[in-house]
Amino acid sequence: MPLIELQHIDKTYHIGDVDLPVLKDVSLSIEPGEFVALMGASGSGKTTLMNLLGCLDRPTAGSYRFDELEVTRLSRTQLAQLRSSRIGFVFQSFNLLPRATALDNVRMPAAYAADSRPLRRVSQRSRELLAMVGLESRLDHTPSRLSGGEQQRVAISRALINQPRMLLADEPTGNLDSRTGKEILELFRRLNTEQGITILLVTHDAEVARCADRVIRLVDGRIVEDVRTGQAVQAGSAAAADSRTAARPLRRARNDLRVAAGAVRIALQALRRNVMRTLLTMLGVIIGVAAVITMMEMSQGASEAIQVTVTNMGANTLVVSPGSPRGTAGFGDRVNRLTPEDAVAIERECPAVISTAPVVTARGQIVYGNRSWNPIYMTGSTAAFLKIRNWAQLDLGRPFTDREVLSGSKVCLLGKTVVRELFGDRNPVGKEIRVKNVPFTVIGVLSEKGANLLGTDQDDILLAPWTTVQYRLSGTAGTPATVRLRGLERSLPGPTLAERLPGIRPWTRSESIQQIMVKASSPEALAAASSQITRLLQDRHRLEDDEADFRIYDMAEVSHALERTIQMLSGLGVSIAAVSLIVGGVGIMNIMLVSVTERTREIGLRMAVGADARDILRQFLVEAVVLCLMGGFIGIAVGRGGSILVGAMMGWPSQTSPGAAAVAVLVSVTVGITFGYYPAWKASRLNPIDALRYE
Repeated sequence: MPLIELQHIDKTYHIGDVDLPVLKDVSLSIEPGEFVALMGASGSGKTTLMNLLGCLDRPTAGSYRFDELEVTRLSRTQLAQLRSSRIGFVFQSFNLLPRATALDNVRMPAAYAADSRPLRRVSQRSRELLAMVGLESRLDHTPSRLSGGEQQRVAISRALINQPRMLLADEPTGNLDSRTGKEILELFRRLNTEQGITILLVTHDAEVARCADRVIRLVDGRIVEDVRTGQAVQAGSAAAADSRTAARPLRRARNDLRVAAGAVRIALQALRRNVMRTLLTMLGVIIGVAAVITMMEMSQGASEAIQVTVTNMGANTLVVSPGSPRGTAGFGDRVNRLTPEDAVAIERECPAVISTAPVVTARGQIVYGNRSWNPIYMTGSTAAFLKIRNWAQLDLGRPFTDREVLSGSKVCLLGKTVVRELFGDRNPVGKEIRVKNVPFTVIGVLSEKGANLLGTDQDDILLAPWTTVQYRLSGTAGTPATVRLRGLERSLPGPTLAERLPGIRPWTRSESIQQIMVKASSPEALAAASSQITRLLQDRHRLEDDEADFRIYDMAEVSHALERTIQMLSGLGVSIAAVSLIVGGVGIMNIMLVSVTERTREIGLRMAVGADARDILRQFLVEAVVLCLMGGFIGIAVGRGGSILVGAMMGWPSQTSPGAAAVAVLVSVTVGITFGYYPAWKASRLNPIDALRYE
């Protein structure tokens, strides 16, 4: 049964409007195990016939059967599988990968073999083949470090890696000296006689042709002579070759993981060829990913800071302030007025409220000895303020009492910043300070809270009874502070604040305060508490249902508004980063197109040894994805460092975000696939013959 059978093969090239016939009515058959020399002058059609026999090209007309397969009916993928499993090529110019070692060059076709063998087995067979041709000491040498004969031996070993049935050699001694050429021909003879491989040798040298058992001569695209000069290989060897072929399926059964690993390895080898160009290509992706990471981590840090601030303020806290929410007036004396009695009424009559605290503020300088300090906050309130603000746990001392509030005692609590500025490392409890020339006794030190979401130091505070701040530090127009305090001190009937305030004289009960801090029973009760407070104050202030001389702030709403603002700014930054990623992607596409042009002959070589369009598409696509992933990982590191640097320099919070890293990796893969697909597709559509001839 013939291994090759050609019947009436024609091949015509169309150059513009001109038809150029190269092969004309060629018919021949080649038995398994034959050693055939195909001779002819330049332009006789011998190389074209070899390309047809090697399934690199298709005939214009006629029938070509290879091992009972009708080759003319096979698809490009099936032709690639046939080349990979049954045909080996030895080229005149060797066509070795210039930056790959001899071992890597030999095992390269195994990546496209139908039987997916482990890399260890492939490497072992590659070493055995190189040892067979006498190159066991040249495994790690690149082609530039090998002689012409050694390069041809590597090419022969590469052709044998997948155990082909037929070996096609195109002028295998054309670039070699006579001695080396003779050694190569002897090697072909051993392969033919010992392993039963069918060899088709294309040459114009009669001396080379005499080494074959059969010589076929072409003139002007026609076979003019077919002479048998020797005996073909023993039938046993041919049968062994047949059994190997029968045992090897035509359809691939690759392991996807090994294929992917091989593609990544090839991609890394390709990217190492020009490290500087690879780094410059990745720069756009690095900048874009770094910007995404920085913005997302800063946004995450800001959100965490908001949550901390809300927790410090109390997640179930409301703030009631005087003033119409619509900015209208016309309510007489009731406009912009809140009183301590309002605070007591809210706590007593609103079921969703568990605690209230009146708040007043002042500004002034604190003096201790020869040191002075102007705190950011000088706040007056009750002991309930500490519970509402989650400040009940003091570092030192005690909070002030209800009696001290009602009597306007000159006692205070200090934040950590004030203590550090005035007392250093000394204990301030029991010490006397002066505020606007009024002596205060320090009775406690507040626990540390740090900066709020706007970066303001919450520990830069003096906290005192609201009556003391209102009457001693702020004063009230029309009535001296001392007179008001004497009136307040004479009205202390009950044991608790809630019971004492209603007994205060009318002018004291109606004293204006700046805020009422309200603590709801839970964060879920905030809406109910706000509604109850609104109805109560409208009733107390004799307002209509659509009127209000107060405003209620929900800290959760404030935090949500701030988070939305931060997210908006973060989104703007990410959008800018996306532009950088697009620019980087265009750069990657451009470099990949250049790479396809530079490696056209390599693509043709890979197709000749068995790679199909999917393999080439996968290879270049993986290269683009690996390029983007490397840029993405570098960008993650740069972005993390950038967020830390910005946080340190600007005092902004940052938070490590695994989600941001995951997004960066996903974006990198997406950019690689999106911008790498077209160059990869273009590479996969190349014709192997045109690619091998490309200069």
